[in-house]
Amino acid sequence: MEDRYRKWGWGLGIATVTAVTSFGVASWQANAAPSTPSTPGTTSAANTAEQPRVSDPSRVPEAAAGTGSDPLTGSEVDKARAIALTPELAANATDVTGKAGPEYLAADLDTDGTGREAELYFYDYKTGKLHKQVVDLATGKLARSFAATGMQPPASEQEAKVALDLLIADPLSADFKTAYQKATGEQLTGTDGLVPTAHIYTAKPADRGASQCGTSRCVQLIVKTGDGHFINVTDLIVDLSGRKIARLK
Repeated sequence: MEDRYRKWGWGLGIATVTAVTSFGVASWQANAAPSTPSTPGTTSAANTAEQPRVSDPSRVPEAAAGTGSDPLTGSEVDKARAIALTPELAANATDVTGKAGPEYLAADLDTDGTGREAELYFYDYKTGKLHKQVVDLATGKLARSFAATGMQPPASEQEAKVALDLLIADPLSADFKTAYQKATGEQLTGTDGLVPTAHIYTAKPADRGASQCGTSRCVQLIVKTGDGHFINVTDLIVDLSGRKIARLK
């Protein structure tokens, strides 16, 4: 998943959201030496040289915690999420599927703070609010909380999957299904094997049919098929808040 950057003002500075994933670095080593025939009774340096070999790729173990301005580690994100999801937020908010608890969007390091703090972003579909929870990783406590409406950061993977489900179930998906059949030679029977990418959509002044987007959480989709074709359906807007589909006019 590619890194995506978006900024929002909260009245107390600018927050930058990035999807953070820490990966180990795979390292390959190759050593080779030319072989030359040796004279009988002598030992050639080439003969004693290490034979060509390639090592197996190995993932470097991730540190449990970063230091300074290092990106958040997976352990830090897990720890921060557990702290940021307060009992009140878990009980009163709903995610994109309608289940209890807000939709988790992203985590990032707060580079404006003096210590090592994590910023966690959640979207509440019940109120249409974006929640920003700042966790002090040193103390393990929630340091600050912010909430605002009308702010639409990049979509989560779960939101993309729900958007695809809503699209497939709607009559307006007929063109998408036709495009799928032309690309793959098969009829669409479900979403298995499809990989959707969702881009947040905010209504333009002249929009008809999707004027609520921005207040409502809406996305446009690009869908990758199992055999590598990409199907562009950006003329259709999926309103995740209202759970409906609209065609741009």
